[in-house]
Amino acid sequence: MIDDNHTHLSLVKQCNLLQIHRSGLYYTPTPESDENLLIMRLLDEQYYKTPFYGIRRLKEWLRRQGFNINRKRVRRLMELMGWQTIYRKPNTSWKKKGDYIYPFLLKGLEITKLNQVWAVDITYVPMRRGFMYLFAIIDLHTRYVINWGISNTMTAQWCTGLVQEAIETHGKPGIINSDQGSQFTSFEYTQLLADNGIQISMDGKGRCIDNIFIERLWRSVKYECVYLNAFEDGVRLYEGLDVYFNFYNNERPHQSLDYIIPAELYRMAA
Repeated sequence: MIDDNHTHLSLVKQCNLLQIHRSGLYYTPTPESDENLLIMRLLDEQYYKTPFYGIRRLKEWLRRQGFNINRKRVRRLMELMGWQTIYRKPNTSWKKKGDYIYPFLLKGLEITKLNQVWAVDITYVPMRRGFMYLFAIIDLHTRYVINWGISNTMTAQWCTGLVQEAIETHGKPGIINSDQGSQFTSFEYTQLLADNGIQISMDGKGRCIDNIFIERLWRSVKYECVYLNAFEDGVRLYEGLDVYFNFYNNERPHQSLDYIIPAELYRMAA
């Protein structure tokens, strides 16, 4: 870490040792404008009504809401928040050259037991000022949320660490399914799963419905928690989500489970 008060090494020498550019010390990221934050909040809510909208339709829809906005700005905000149009993938799921892509293993698979299949994903979460990203792991048999976390950036290290915690706490699943996002195609993430003997499954390109169970979780989290509370900051957001996920796992009857509570089914299946 850079120490402004170091008595022996100047800032220039410290930056040279760490191989970082000195201008980065003085750079402060420009936050999104209030209007952009409002647009992103509206897009997040609109996604669950029209997930098939692309840039052109969203531009027209926003224009009808009173915003003077061009396609370039719409595209940037969509990529920033991870809008997953059914027929095209967002920036959060672009893969890089050399990434590790795996086939979708869940087609026709009957999921009948605990820890047979976990699903993982990232979603955008708005706050009163700003936004963060939410990562979650769900057991598909019981719909139990195995682990979750929030961050202001989407990195492979963040996702891999939460999966490692889940494995240490709940054991190894047979399969983990994700989209083809760069976090999940990274060497760090895929190596963790390979080292633990976990099969890797990935949605087909442009097929967010392959991970439909965790998409339904996101809808529940946002309509039952996030949209009902204007969380001031990351601390308040974490506290609110902690309460909600405890409610989701231990109190909320799940319709697709014949109104069994996920934690009850999880304990029965253990």
